[in-house]
Amino acid sequence: MSETVKAYFAAFNRGDIEGMLDCLSEDVAHHVNEGEVRMGKEKFRAFCAHMSRTYREELTDMVIFEAESGTRAAAEFIVNGTYLETDEGLPEARGQNYRLPAGSFFSLENGKITRVVTYYNLADWLRQVS
Repeated sequence: MSETVKAYFAAFNRGDIEGMLDCLSEDVAHHVNEGEVRMGKEKFRAFCAHMSRTYREELTDMVIFEAESGTRAAAEFIVNGTYLETDEGLPEARGQNYRLPAGSFFSLENGKITRVVTYYNLADWLRQVS
């Protein structure tokens, strides 16, 4: 199942939202850092479209961990980004660059991701872009 997670991150780094969606189950639960849980591919698609307008990011230093059962995985990585467009409730975007350690957790079933949880230190990001 880590092949599914690898494909998901490869699509992310290409900016390929449809490629990311191909890795997800129809009823995926997307747990956003310090946000609500969004259910389903359409909400995930909308989230990705917003993020693509607002941020340009590439993930590096990727390490993927997989449970022996193949139903759970985790990844640790560095987010290398540029803040492109002001996001509501956040500081003004002026093309600031940032670099953050982050992690994601996944549940998998039948070769598809059924749950995505991503965490990063929002206070660190705020310091970097303010």
